[in-house]
Amino acid sequence: MAKNTEIERKFLVNSETFKAQAVKQYEIEQGYLCREPGKTIRVRIRDERAFLTIKSGTLREGLAKFEWEKEIELADAQELMKLCLPGTISKTRYIIPAPPYEGAERKWEVDVFHGRKEGLVLAELELGDEHEPYERPEWLGEEVTGQPQYYNANM
Repeated sequence: MAKNTEIERKFLVNSETFKAQAVKQYEIEQGYLCREPGKTIRVRIRDERAFLTIKSGTLREGLAKFEWEKEIELADAQELMKLCLPGTISKTRYIIPAPPYEGAERKWEVDVFHGRKEGLVLAELELGDEHEPYERPEWLGEEVTGQPQYYNANM
């Protein structure tokens, strides 16, 4: 996979049994400074750490997207959050180990949304290749990869 490329599959989650498999969890607040077709600029506060992220739309037919992310000072992120477009997102992220593939570690990231999106639970798995095989846990529901209504930037 090329540097700054993200390939992920996204799914609805059909039960809370994933929580028993979680090895970490984070509280996340995020907002968007730019939310246009083909690009987003996001500010994320994850517990006591903060990040600025720039993402593109799909680079070509398929799942690959450009993603550039840098850690920033928490105080800077808190100031940037004040500049974000309406509709910030609040969620709890659970990290669940996934079986490795060709020696590469993988993990499921399961987001339980709060506030406006209360009740929505999404799982994502980052892959090294668009056709990389993966195991589907029993709690995984319908695949929603590529469906714009499930992009955080559109929520």
